[in-house]
Amino acid sequence: MALALEENARRRGGHPAIIEGERTITYRELDDHVRRIAGHLGDQGVGEGDIVGVCLRDCADHLMILYAVARLGAVILPLDWRWTEPEKLNVAQFFGVALVIAEPAASLAGVPSIEMDAAWQAAIAARRPDSPCAEGGARPVVLSLSSGTTGRPKGPALSHDQFIARFVMQWVTLGFNQHDRYLSATPLYFGGGRSFTMGSLFSGGTVIMFPPPYEPTELIEAARKFEATTLLLVPTLLRQLLALPGAGAPLLGGLSRLMSTGAILHPDERQAVMNRLNPNFINYYGSTEGGGTSVLLPGHTGEGAASVGEPIYQTEIQIVDSDGTELPAGEAGLIRYRGPAVADGFYNDPEASLEAFQGGWFYPGDIGRLGDDGLLYLVGRAKDVIIRSGVNIYPAEIEQILLAHPAVGDAVALPWPNLERGEDVAAFVVAREPVEEAVLLDHCRAALASYKVPRGIFFIDEMPKSALGKIIKADLAARLTSAG
Repeated sequence: MALALEENARRRGGHPAIIEGERTITYRELDDHVRRIAGHLGDQGVGEGDIVGVCLRDCADHLMILYAVARLGAVILPLDWRWTEPEKLNVAQFFGVALVIAEPAASLAGVPSIEMDAAWQAAIAARRPDSPCAEGGARPVVLSLSSGTTGRPKGPALSHDQFIARFVMQWVTLGFNQHDRYLSATPLYFGGGRSFTMGSLFSGGTVIMFPPPYEPTELIEAARKFEATTLLLVPTLLRQLLALPGAGAPLLGGLSRLMSTGAILHPDERQAVMNRLNPNFINYYGSTEGGGTSVLLPGHTGEGAASVGEPIYQTEIQIVDSDGTELPAGEAGLIRYRGPAVADGFYNDPEASLEAFQGGWFYPGDIGRLGDDGLLYLVGRAKDVIIRSGVNIYPAEIEQILLAHPAVGDAVALPWPNLERGEDVAAFVVAREPVEEAVLLDHCRAALASYKVPRGIFFIDEMPKSALGKIIKADLAARLTSAG
């Protein structure tokens, strides 16, 4: 990854790599900064194989630190700055981080932390850009969380080769190139935001930093001002843009490609995006563990508009039954796929790895079918997950927090359909003793990031259960429909 940056510095040294407000950083300057940061981190004792937590808001320095950690041969562990301190500490301790880089400083008991402040900047400026580049290849470079932050987290370990394979897929399938101007408006913590931003630099294009939060009108203006060609948004943002008043030319008509990932749009929504925002709309289906799986291109029309598209470059998709037997076209079953961008397993979790990674295949936990047209159609979700504004939320961690309250006897978290966010979080609780909803919500806020806190908590006398004692979540979901 760092070697690719070096190559762009040689070939395109004076070309803008990153634009941040009025600041422009060329590829030569970017490579120089990365070398200095890597050297400084090395001076702090960070070496090959060490896991470095990166807990930063989106900025140019955030990107530089990612490349610097990779250059050292260390492993990047992205941490969402929005998490609570207990969430950050749990993840950092589980993965055994050697150091956390944060801004503002993270107060994580027993975990070494460096603040990206004025002293940090001065040390980087004084450092010589002479740090060697460690060997990449099959060595791990990124641990991206693919489960909750409480309990036992799961993080697929991506090697340098697997991470670069994702960039190559973007290059071949999506046409990323050196003329692109990518508006980085999706958080770098988010796997898609990080992958597409760094993929743009891999292709020799220009990244324009535009970190959230922002208003939809500000996003449109930024795309026009910076002459952006490429933009990745989650469905929530697309819906906010569609809600803007007015008619006429597409609001983001200057883009060569408008992309979405994190959740699948209804065909009518997709068509509205193409009509109102940009006709060059691409929906990307994938996972943290496996990267991109399939892509729905503008040319996919008719029945194909209801699919999640065709396989990504060098990716093989199969539909199988519970025994792993491949099913014929048209039959629904478990989705599995393999390719050079797919992780080999979860870091330090052989049990979970054996379940999700089998015989070189990754099982994302979704149910689908392959059409006679070769396109992939989603049928349902086997994995228990809530997708809120494109971010995965795992019900189990919300349930664990609720059950930790002495007044709660039983708890279930469910996806609550929401027109803007796609899904929100709802919780059903059987109380041991009288307790107010506000008390339980405050209890959740103390332990969970704000976006994981239930929008509503519903009190019931008992959970609906099958004859085998399993909670019937469909009955609870039906109650949500009537609740609005």
